[in-house]
Amino acid sequence: MVDANAPVVILDKPQLADNIGAVARVMANFGLDRLRLVSPRDGWPQDRAWAAASGADWVLDGIAVFDSVADAVADLNTVFATTARPRETRQPVRTPREGARVLFDDAGSGLSVGLLFGGERAGLETTDIALCQGIVTIPIDPRHHSLNLAQAVAINAYEWRTLILDAPPPSFREGDPPAMGALIEGMMGHLEIELEEGGFFYPPEKKPSMMQNLRVMLGRAAFSEQEVATFRGVIHALSKGRGRRLEKLAAQNRPSFRGGVAEPGTQAGED
Repeated sequence: MVDANAPVVILDKPQLADNIGAVARVMANFGLDRLRLVSPRDGWPQDRAWAAASGADWVLDGIAVFDSVADAVADLNTVFATTARPRETRQPVRTPREGARVLFDDAGSGLSVGLLFGGERAGLETTDIALCQGIVTIPIDPRHHSLNLAQAVAINAYEWRTLILDAPPPSFREGDPPAMGALIEGMMGHLEIELEEGGFFYPPEKKPSMMQNLRVMLGRAAFSEQEVATFRGVIHALSKGRGRRLEKLAAQNRPSFRGGVAEPGTQAGED
């Protein structure tokens, strides 16, 4: 039976079927059963994953595949990226225990939560981390940083499991919950279009980093659905106001004729 409160585990660009199966195995060990894949290197399904899962077939059978991290987190409210290095993003950094507590509290108040893991070789891209609401870093010994994908999932899943074994009643959440990822993405796309029209991205080559900084900055605010709607209204009003200003400027520079003679202060074409 699917636990709707448990975190969704998202693997970004996983390479090996064996690793996907091993992740499914440890998820089943600790009561997690919702697994999502983003652009698996060798496609999906892969027979070797079932062999590596050691009987955790229900996790593999329920896998959903997505083309991008943005799509995979679109229906989630709180997602933490698991990475060994923040990579220039100013987001809260927590241990797996601290992160599990935040996810547990959010899930207990009715939010959809998830954990994002990078591929075996390259880890997570900064642009994908920026889609999340925080970072979870496993405090491993700096003398040996090697930690495989299933181990990373197991450590985080264990911390979640310890919280639900003797859990108190769900907490009451004050205020509106954070908006889902899809609404945030829509807002960011709207903002990007209007900033482009307004000439904000200068020089042009800095646009990716500028948008990333804006995404992280606004992501920390944890906008509710109403706040997303309000902010999009602000963007619309500002863009509409820009159009009105341009109309006024055009009107001021437009020639005005009276009796065939151009009014002073206007420009008339010469015969």
